[in-house]
Amino acid sequence: MQLIPQNPDIHAYLASDEAIDHWHPLVQETADALWSATGDAYSYAKAAFEFVRDTIPHSADSGDLRVSWRASDVLGTRNGICYAKSHALVALLRAQGIPAGLCYQLLADDDGSNPVVHGLVAVRLPGSEDWARIDPRGNKPGVDARFSLDVEQLAFPVRPELGEADYPELYAAPHPATLRALKESADRPELWRNLPTAL
Repeated sequence: MQLIPQNPDIHAYLASDEAIDHWHPLVQETADALWSATGDAYSYAKAAFEFVRDTIPHSADSGDLRVSWRASDVLGTRNGICYAKSHALVALLRAQGIPAGLCYQLLADDDGSNPVVHGLVAVRLPGSEDWARIDPRGNKPGVDARFSLDVEQLAFPVRPELGEADYPELYAAPHPATLRALKESADRPELWRNLPTAL
């Protein structure tokens, strides 16, 4: 889909903030280790995506009750929901100078009930004018998200007939509603009650 950058300045998609803390030593160390094993922007971006997707379980899959929201905490605890894992991947990409941002979907149960906002990442590799959405949520039976820049392979393709939607905005910083849900929840059960149902 065609994303609409919230900020026209590409440098905004390289910046750090309280959630995307790519200046943190753990983020830097992880990024450096991944870069040394790859060496070019495409291979690094793919490795960073697979690292977050595969080595940091989604807390709903693992049963972890902790709530992490800073990229460094996600890497340190190896835990997070989609928003938190997206913060970690964006931080790893930005740590090596690759523009990355946050984007979102509205998803629902199979009967269209219980809408909830889902977090994704968009990346723009050097030499490209286009942003590509990737989903580091973590695979499980029925979910097969992959690093693909040409044809999207997300965890959850939207079903418009159920009221699901892709939000076209590309954010340089976490959306306030998603960040607030993470920061104000003491544990995952509380987070589940605080998840935004729309943006």
